[in-house]
Amino acid sequence: MSLDKRDLQKCIHCGLCLQACPTYVTTGEEAESPRGRIYLMRQAVEGRLEWGAVKPHIDACMGCLGCQTACPSGVPYANLIEGARAEVERHARMPFQRWVRQQAIGNFTNPVRLRLMLALGRAMRMRTAPRWLARFLGAPESAVRLPKLPPKRFISQTVYPAVSNPPKARVGLLAGCVMQALFGAVHEATIRLLTLAGYEVQVPQAGCCGALWAHNGYPDRARACARRLMRAFESLDYVVVNSAGCGSTMKEYAHLLRGAKEQAQAEAFSQKVRDISELLAQSELPAPTRPVPIRATMHDACHLVHGQGIREQPRQLLERLPDLEIVEMEGAEMCCGSAGIYNLLQPQLAKASLQRKIEAIQKTGAQVVVSANPGCTLWIAQGLHEANLSVEVLHPMELLARGY
Repeated sequence: MSLDKRDLQKCIHCGLCLQACPTYVTTGEEAESPRGRIYLMRQAVEGRLEWGAVKPHIDACMGCLGCQTACPSGVPYANLIEGARAEVERHARMPFQRWVRQQAIGNFTNPVRLRLMLALGRAMRMRTAPRWLARFLGAPESAVRLPKLPPKRFISQTVYPAVSNPPKARVGLLAGCVMQALFGAVHEATIRLLTLAGYEVQVPQAGCCGALWAHNGYPDRARACARRLMRAFESLDYVVVNSAGCGSTMKEYAHLLRGAKEQAQAEAFSQKVRDISELLAQSELPAPTRPVPIRATMHDACHLVHGQGIREQPRQLLERLPDLEIVEMEGAEMCCGSAGIYNLLQPQLAKASLQRKIEAIQKTGAQVVVSANPGCTLWIAQGLHEANLSVEVLHPMELLARGY
């Protein structure tokens, strides 16, 4: 994954991206804005700056893509930041630190190892991620609390029949990494709703989608994940994803595999990928049978609203629930600071974004925050806990399933 000079030249430095950028809003520094980072990328690509000088500002980017939505010139910032991170890893990261980062991502993207690490941390009475791990990764401190381990609910490779016969289509659900390890209840709700809507559901055990690898500068690892997933889901009509970051990356496999022999296959695969709210919103679900007397507010996960352009579909689905009240929060589309493993690598900037999000949630008086990405869910739940707020964080499918 390389930087395209033509994409870098699309930025007209108008500044419309500035207020959509959480790091610029926090710091007020031009180098921590999208247009500032693009300027630095150009300097490095043209040989006027070393990647080592650009590295701190690339590392500080959350990759939330709010700037991409705000940009009037169509700058493909997602491609630029991923390309820049790959350059930083190649040219400006110490080999040992690069190895540690790869080991960390490898553990986060393996559900068995992830659960074992969390169980070990709990057994050792650790409340936050170990400080030594943060230091090895290049962070000054650790700010991430270890989440409680939910009951083990690994979904097996099983076919779940539709309530209708014949089914509308055969869909494959991405089991994923963190979702499989910590959010089995979300998978169960997703399967239940899909079968109610008339779909036959299969859950191939295909492993990681490559999102964390792609977002952190390791495109070769991401390509290996993409090839494995494409083979696993090849015979299915749709590929359904209930994790915003995963879905965004899977819809970009054609770019990830550009120039490879699988590019045409990747384009066909990406056409089949649907976020769960995207597919259900266009399906005929039966009417909910139970009232859900709750006041809820929506956090728009970055890679759902900015990466995939999906904002209204989750709201449309939840509006079907009797007695549910949805209250919009200020800055619903602004990054919460989780951003994959960003909250581990950049704790101060991540905490600033989390504080803004918690204050916005509190103003709504909501009992439930709706979040469609596992990293957001865990990070927002941590912020609510630290603020002593008894607000539940649920995936849209978990809340929707309460009506059935």
